[in-house]
Amino acid sequence: MTFEKIKEYYDNGFWNKEMVRNAVKKGKITVEQYEEIVGEKF
Repeated sequence: MTFEKIKEYYDNGFWNKEMVRNAVKKGKITVEQYEEIVGEKF
């Protein structure tokens, strides 16, 4: 799973913030990328 895919899923409503947060915990994206995707602090 890439940053672009995760962002696309979030932007289209397929993923929520918790799912994006889990991607950070699993090392798929960085904290900075999380903040870019959801628009708020991790």
